[in-house]
Amino acid sequence: MKRSDRLYALMQRLKDGGLHTAEALAQDLGVSVRTVYRDMETLAASGVPVEGERGRGYSARATITLPPLNLTETELEVLHLGLAAVGAGGSGELSEAARALSAKIDAVLPEDAGAAPGKFGFATYPFQEAAEGFRHMPAFRAAIRARQKLRVSVQGREVPQDVRPLHLDYWGRIWTCVVWNESTGGFETFRIDRITGLRPLPGLFVDEPGKRLADFRAASG
Repeated sequence: MKRSDRLYALMQRLKDGGLHTAEALAQDLGVSVRTVYRDMETLAASGVPVEGERGRGYSARATITLPPLNLTETELEVLHLGLAAVGAGGSGELSEAARALSAKIDAVLPEDAGAAPGKFGFATYPFQEAAEGFRHMPAFRAAIRARQKLRVSVQGREVPQDVRPLHLDYWGRIWTCVVWNESTGGFETFRIDRITGLRPLPGLFVDEPGKRLADFRAASG
């Protein structure tokens, strides 16, 4: 398993809000406990809201507060996306301003005692690649609203997949999309940064039992 995929898998496990020991995570992923320790340090340095320490266990905070503002997760996502996009694609003054604003946000984000501050606007390796998926976000959002089927090409798959996009999700700088995959006949979660191409298909879709977002959540819960 690639390191970036393993870090994504760790984030998925932390999303339940429970406490996970390094030993249990290591056994689940087939790696050493020392590797889990290093991965958790990388996640924290990348801005993922990880809490915990060696010997006790790890969990993820559900909310982030910027005094004196209380931001929803969606509002914080928008702020990060804007900073990352301008910082990576802007020129001169705009790029520098985005980095300066990112540093100011870093200064007021809540931190665990003794933890090194994470960088909010500009994530460290291996999450820099997540910015590659930004260009696909409008198409996915539009398809979800219109119930428009998409044909997507995904890294690691030789054949494009015909999907029903159901829901966009964001976790630790990684955007994902829950889909019903017409090609495989099941639910899947695609990382947006792993999408290499997409195009809308002529057919729209309607809710069908077993293929809805509610069915995915019921199966996952």
